[in-house]
Amino acid sequence: MSTDLKLKALIVDDELPARKELGFLLSAIPEVEVVGEAATAPEALKLMATLDYSVIFLDVEMPGMNGIELARILQQHARQPYVIFITAYEEYAVQAFEVNAVDYLLKPFDEKRLGRAIDKVVRLAQQKEALAPAGSTAQAQPEPASERLGRIPAEKLGKTYLIDENEVCYAYTEGDMVYLKTRTDKYMLRFTLKDLESRLPARKFFRTHRCYLVNLERVQQIVPFFNGTYTLIMDDNKNSEVPVSRNQAKKLRRLLGI
Repeated sequence: MSTDLKLKALIVDDELPARKELGFLLSAIPEVEVVGEAATAPEALKLMATLDYSVIFLDVEMPGMNGIELARILQQHARQPYVIFITAYEEYAVQAFEVNAVDYLLKPFDEKRLGRAIDKVVRLAQQKEALAPAGSTAQAQPEPASERLGRIPAEKLGKTYLIDENEVCYAYTEGDMVYLKTRTDKYMLRFTLKDLESRLPARKFFRTHRCYLVNLERVQQIVPFFNGTYTLIMDDNKNSEVPVSRNQAKKLRRLLGI
């Protein structure tokens, strides 16, 4: 990012003390300049009509239009700002993922956690600036959610967890359901395997089969199987076996140089 470029921030929260506390924390972060506050979504939209904000810190539970609904509207803006949700409610994490939030901070949070969220925005802004043509003021296309959060919203026993993509061993379909497997746990997903594939970095996640998507960094062994196919032994607590179809086996060999 250019040294003279700051992220213009808007804080949207119906509680004045919450806005002031966040503003105080952000005042210590040199990359951010808070240039607006709003107590409601309609008020935020009016402010956005007069100024292009780089990042919006957005509460979820607000009177009238809530933060998720506002974020959906922001997705239609030509100059879409980055969105960081600031909320006391865990249950909106999946919806935040769906509207391409950069991060999802649960109140109360500390300066370190806020700093990590800002780092993500700075990194994305740097990438956007680097990709923009010289002299261009056009906004780059919004980054896919996988490049923003780096975490996957998944459910277990009625609770939503944000799983770091590096912890994912593989994902698979079973009937009409999609599941995600980490080293020790199994979670349910609310989107398709194809959607998940589009949200994850292609450099390390590979579709081995129409029903399986694997993290190549979590593969322990590649075992030749019948008629040019393979079986992958995964690095989880069960050493799970994942099939590689014949067509995908050819792609996998090229990818790994084997």
